[in-house]
Amino acid sequence: MKRRIYYHHTDCGGVVYYANYLNFFEEARTEYFALKGASIKELADSGTLFVVSRQEIDYKYPAVYGDELDIRTSVGAVTGVRIEFLHEIFNQNQQLIVKAKTILVCVGKNLKPQGIPEELRQRIA
Repeated sequence: MKRRIYYHHTDCGGVVYYANYLNFFEEARTEYFALKGASIKELADSGTLFVVSRQEIDYKYPAVYGDELDIRTSVGAVTGVRIEFLHEIFNQNQQLIVKAKTILVCVGKNLKPQGIPEELRQRIA
């Protein structure tokens, strides 16, 4: 996924505000699901939700206003209720900006863990 950095993404030092990467990861995961033929909205409407249970981020190099970022997202391990997403973000010079891992847990509308539907597991793996 490509993302251009605008002024509102930056902090007073002119670099991307660290928490904005969480939004980029969320958007990238949603796009990943869509590319695999799975709609987050349709899953939620049917009672299958995902919550972030863990987030790890290593900030390697600053991104700044005007940069064009390439957000690369893949799936690592998939277990009964968990999906591990791996993210790497590079700038237009192929400089590694951020490396991250996000763990999602599948839950029902009651917010208790539930198994990932088999069809979804096959699509995203």
